[in-house]
Amino acid sequence: MKFIVLQHINVEHPGIFRDFMKNDGIGLDTIELDEGDPIPEMDGYDAMIVMGGPMDTWEEEIHPWLITEKTAIRHAIMDLKMPYLGFCLGHQLMAAALGGTVGKMARPEVGILDIELNTAGQSSLLFSGLPDRIKTLQWHGAEVTEPPPDSVILARSPLCAIQALQYGDTAFSMQCHIEITDTTVTDWGKVPVYKESLEQTLGDGSLEILNDETLQNMTDFNHSARIIYNNFMQALKRHSE
Repeated sequence: MKFIVLQHINVEHPGIFRDFMKNDGIGLDTIELDEGDPIPEMDGYDAMIVMGGPMDTWEEEIHPWLITEKTAIRHAIMDLKMPYLGFCLGHQLMAAALGGTVGKMARPEVGILDIELNTAGQSSLLFSGLPDRIKTLQWHGAEVTEPPPDSVILARSPLCAIQALQYGDTAFSMQCHIEITDTTVTDWGKVPVYKESLEQTLGDGSLEILNDETLQNMTDFNHSARIIYNNFMQALKRHSE
Protein backbone atom coordinates (compact mmCIF):
# COMPACT_ATOMS: atom_id res chain seq x y z
CA MET A 1 0.00 0.00 0.00
CA LYS A 2 1.29 3.49 -0.84
CA PHE A 3 0.06 6.98 0.13
CA ILE A 4 0.90 10.34 -1.44
CA VAL A 5 1.54 13.15 1.05
CA LEU A 6 1.33 16.79 -0.08
CA GLN A 7 3.35 19.16 2.13
CA HIS A 8 3.68 22.94 2.02
CA ILE A 9 6.52 23.44 4.52
CA ASN A 10 8.82 20.71 5.78
CA VAL A 11 7.94 21.13 9.47
CA GLU A 12 4.26 20.37 8.78
CA HIS A 13 4.35 16.66 8.08
CA PRO A 14 2.04 13.81 9.11
CA GLY A 15 3.65 13.69 12.56
CA ILE A 16 2.65 10.63 14.55
CA PHE A 17 0.72 9.34 11.54
CA ARG A 18 4.11 8.63 9.94
CA ASP A 19 4.83 6.21 12.77
CA PHE A 20 1.45 4.53 12.37
CA MET A 21 1.93 4.15 8.62
CA LYS A 22 5.50 2.88 8.97
CA ASN A 23 4.35 0.24 11.45
CA ASP A 24 1.68 -0.84 8.97
CA GLY A 25 4.21 -1.10 6.15
CA ILE A 26 2.64 1.73 4.14
CA GLY A 27 4.94 3.48 1.69
CA LEU A 28 4.89 7.28 1.58
CA ASP A 29 5.75 9.52 -1.34
CA THR A 30 6.15 13.02 0.11
CA ILE A 31 5.72 15.90 -2.33
CA GLU A 32 7.16 19.17 -0.97
CA LEU A 33 5.20 21.63 -3.10
CA ASP A 34 6.84 24.76 -1.69
CA GLU A 35 10.19 23.42 -2.87
CA GLY A 36 8.98 22.82 -6.40
CA ASP A 37 8.26 19.08 -6.29
CA PRO A 38 5.83 18.13 -9.07
CA ILE A 39 2.70 16.14 -8.27
CA PRO A 40 3.02 12.74 -10.00
CA GLU A 41 0.32 10.71 -11.66
CA MET A 42 -1.84 9.36 -8.86
CA ASP A 43 -3.19 6.12 -10.27
CA GLY A 44 -0.72 4.09 -8.20
CA TYR A 45 -1.65 5.52 -4.81
CA ASP A 46 -4.14 4.18 -2.28
CA ALA A 47 -4.78 7.45 -0.41
CA MET A 48 -3.86 11.14 -0.31
CA ILE A 49 -2.85 13.05 2.82
CA VAL A 50 -2.57 16.85 2.66
CA MET A 51 -0.92 18.83 5.42
CA GLY A 52 -0.92 22.40 6.71
CA GLY A 53 1.20 25.37 5.69
CA PRO A 54 1.73 29.13 6.10
CA MET A 55 0.12 30.12 2.79
CA ASP A 56 -3.57 30.66 2.09
CA THR A 57 -5.63 28.81 -0.51
CA TRP A 58 -6.25 31.97 -2.56
CA GLU A 59 -2.57 33.03 -2.84
CA GLU A 60 -2.21 31.60 -6.32
CA GLU A 61 -0.16 34.49 -7.69
CA ILE A 62 2.43 34.02 -4.94
CA HIS A 63 2.25 30.22 -5.03
CA PRO A 64 1.07 29.18 -8.52
CA TRP A 65 1.42 25.51 -7.61
CA LEU A 66 -1.74 25.94 -5.50
CA ILE A 67 -3.71 25.85 -8.76
CA THR A 68 -2.15 22.51 -9.70
CA GLU A 69 -2.62 21.18 -6.19
CA LYS A 70 -6.31 22.00 -6.04
CA THR A 71 -6.80 20.40 -9.44
CA ALA A 72 -4.98 17.27 -8.22
CA ILE A 73 -7.07 17.11 -5.03
CA ARG A 74 -10.29 17.43 -6.99
CA HIS A 75 -9.13 14.73 -9.44
CA ALA A 76 -8.15 12.39 -6.60
CA ILE A 77 -11.45 12.77 -4.74
CA MET A 78 -13.95 13.25 -7.55
CA ASP A 79 -12.52 11.14 -10.37
CA LEU A 80 -10.35 8.51 -8.69
CA LYS A 81 -12.53 8.25 -5.55
CA MET A 82 -9.28 8.17 -3.59
CA PRO A 83 -9.47 8.23 0.22
CA TYR A 84 -8.34 11.65 1.43
CA LEU A 85 -7.29 13.06 4.80
CA GLY A 86 -6.50 16.77 5.17
CA PHE A 87 -5.25 18.80 8.12
CA CYS A 88 -5.52 22.61 8.52
CA LEU A 89 -4.54 23.97 5.08
CA GLY A 90 -5.32 20.49 3.74
CA HIS A 91 -8.85 20.93 5.11
CA GLN A 92 -9.22 24.30 3.42
CA LEU A 93 -7.76 23.02 0.15
CA MET A 94 -10.26 20.16 0.00
CA ALA A 95 -13.09 22.64 0.50
CA ALA A 96 -11.76 25.02 -2.14
CA ALA A 97 -11.02 22.23 -4.63
CA LEU A 98 -14.55 20.85 -4.36
CA GLY A 99 -16.38 24.15 -4.71
CA GLY A 100 -16.47 25.57 -1.19
CA THR A 101 -15.06 28.91 -0.06
CA VAL A 102 -12.23 29.85 2.30
CA GLY A 103 -11.59 33.23 3.92
CA LYS A 104 -9.83 35.08 6.69
CA MET A 105 -11.17 34.65 10.20
CA ALA A 106 -12.37 37.62 12.22
CA ARG A 107 -10.10 36.35 14.98
CA PRO A 108 -7.35 33.70 14.65
CA GLU A 109 -7.83 30.46 16.54
CA VAL A 110 -4.64 29.48 18.32
CA GLY A 111 -4.00 27.25 21.34
CA ILE A 112 -5.15 24.03 22.97
CA LEU A 113 -8.89 24.12 22.33
CA ASP A 114 -11.80 21.72 22.01
CA ILE A 115 -13.82 20.93 18.93
CA GLU A 116 -17.38 19.65 19.27
CA LEU A 117 -18.83 16.95 17.05
CA ASN A 118 -22.31 17.53 15.70
CA THR A 119 -24.82 14.75 15.01
CA ALA A 120 -23.19 13.95 11.67
CA GLY A 121 -19.75 13.89 13.28
CA GLN A 122 -20.94 11.55 16.01
CA SER A 123 -22.13 9.10 13.36
CA SER A 124 -19.15 9.54 11.00
CA LEU A 125 -16.71 6.65 10.77
CA LEU A 126 -13.79 9.08 11.10
CA PHE A 127 -14.67 9.98 14.70
CA SER A 128 -16.04 6.61 15.79
CA GLY A 129 -14.88 5.80 19.31
CA LEU A 130 -14.12 9.41 20.26
CA PRO A 131 -16.10 11.64 22.65
CA ASP A 132 -18.29 14.47 21.41
CA ARG A 133 -15.68 17.02 22.54
CA ILE A 134 -12.09 16.48 21.41
CA LYS A 135 -9.03 18.40 22.62
CA THR A 136 -6.92 19.66 19.71
CA LEU A 137 -4.15 22.07 18.77
CA GLN A 138 -5.39 25.05 16.76
CA TRP A 139 -3.08 27.42 14.86
CA HIS A 140 -4.86 29.14 11.97
CA GLY A 141 -6.16 32.49 10.76
CA ALA A 142 -8.24 31.29 7.80
CA GLU A 143 -11.27 29.03 7.73
CA VAL A 144 -13.75 27.31 5.48
CA THR A 145 -16.65 29.77 5.25
CA GLU A 146 -18.90 27.75 2.92
CA PRO A 147 -18.67 23.95 2.63
CA PRO A 148 -18.51 22.31 -0.79
CA PRO A 149 -21.77 21.09 -2.32
CA ASP A 150 -22.72 17.59 -1.13
CA SER A 151 -20.21 17.68 1.73
CA VAL A 152 -21.14 17.20 5.39
CA ILE A 153 -19.95 19.34 8.31
CA LEU A 154 -18.81 17.10 11.17
CA ALA A 155 -17.58 19.46 13.91
CA ARG A 156 -17.37 23.07 15.07
CA SER A 157 -15.67 25.25 17.66
CA PRO A 158 -16.69 28.61 19.15
CA LEU A 159 -14.50 30.52 16.66
CA CYS A 160 -14.78 28.22 13.64
CA ALA A 161 -18.10 26.81 12.44
CA ILE A 162 -16.56 24.25 10.06
CA GLN A 163 -13.90 22.29 11.95
CA ALA A 164 -14.25 19.04 10.01
CA LEU A 165 -15.76 17.92 6.73
CA GLN A 166 -16.66 14.69 4.97
CA TYR A 167 -17.22 14.23 1.26
CA GLY A 168 -18.58 10.87 0.20
CA ASP A 169 -17.50 7.87 2.22
CA THR A 170 -13.72 8.31 2.19
CA ALA A 171 -12.72 11.99 1.98
CA PHE A 172 -12.23 13.71 5.34
CA SER A 173 -10.61 16.93 6.54
CA MET A 174 -10.00 18.72 9.83
CA GLN A 175 -9.07 22.33 10.55
CA CYS A 176 -7.40 21.30 13.81
CA HIS A 177 -4.24 19.32 14.50
CA ILE A 178 -4.18 15.93 16.22
CA GLU A 179 -1.17 14.56 14.33
CA ILE A 180 1.28 16.42 16.56
CA THR A 181 4.35 15.05 18.35
CA ASP A 182 6.58 16.21 21.20
CA THR A 183 8.52 18.53 18.89
CA THR A 184 5.66 20.04 16.87
CA VAL A 185 5.19 23.32 18.72
CA THR A 186 8.92 24.09 18.99
CA ASP A 187 9.43 23.19 15.32
CA TRP A 188 6.55 25.40 14.19
CA GLY A 189 7.69 28.17 16.53
CA LYS A 190 10.89 28.49 14.50
CA VAL A 191 8.83 29.61 11.48
CA PRO A 192 8.61 33.43 11.76
CA VAL A 193 5.06 33.75 10.42
CA TYR A 194 3.84 31.04 12.79
CA LYS A 195 5.53 32.57 15.83
CA GLU A 196 4.17 36.00 14.91
CA SER A 197 0.58 34.74 14.62
CA LEU A 198 0.95 32.91 17.92
CA GLU A 199 2.24 35.94 19.82
CA GLN A 200 -0.30 38.28 18.22
CA THR A 201 -3.06 36.03 19.52
CA LEU A 202 -1.70 34.78 22.85
CA GLY A 203 0.95 37.39 23.71
CA ASP A 204 4.73 37.57 23.99
CA GLY A 205 6.36 34.47 25.43
CA SER A 206 3.37 32.31 24.58
CA LEU A 207 5.41 29.79 22.60
CA GLU A 208 6.91 28.22 25.70
CA ILE A 209 3.54 28.20 27.47
CA LEU A 210 1.84 26.54 24.49
CA ASN A 211 4.61 23.98 24.20
CA ASP A 212 4.26 23.05 27.88
CA GLU A 213 0.49 22.76 27.59
CA THR A 214 0.83 20.66 24.45
CA LEU A 215 3.23 18.25 26.13
CA GLN A 216 0.86 17.94 29.10
CA ASN A 217 -1.91 16.86 26.72
CA MET A 218 0.21 14.72 24.39
CA THR A 219 -1.23 11.43 25.63
CA ASP A 220 -4.74 12.61 24.71
CA PHE A 221 -3.58 13.91 21.33
CA ASN A 222 -1.85 10.66 20.47
CA HIS A 223 -4.87 8.64 21.61
CA SER A 224 -7.19 10.66 19.35
CA ALA A 225 -4.71 10.41 16.47
CA ARG A 226 -4.54 6.63 16.81
CA ILE A 227 -8.33 6.30 16.71
CA ILE A 228 -8.69 8.64 13.73
CA TYR A 229 -5.93 6.82 11.87
CA ASN A 230 -7.55 3.45 12.54
CA ASN A 231 -10.91 4.80 11.40
CA PHE A 232 -9.43 6.25 8.22
CA MET A 233 -7.79 2.92 7.47
CA GLN A 234 -11.13 1.21 8.02
CA ALA A 235 -12.74 3.57 5.51
CA LEU A 236 -9.94 2.80 3.06
CA LYS A 237 -10.46 -0.92 3.57
CA ARG A 238 -14.19 -0.66 2.92
CA HIS A 239 -13.45 1.40 -0.19
CA SER A 240 -11.13 -1.27 -1.60
CA GLU A 241 -13.48 -4.18 -1.00
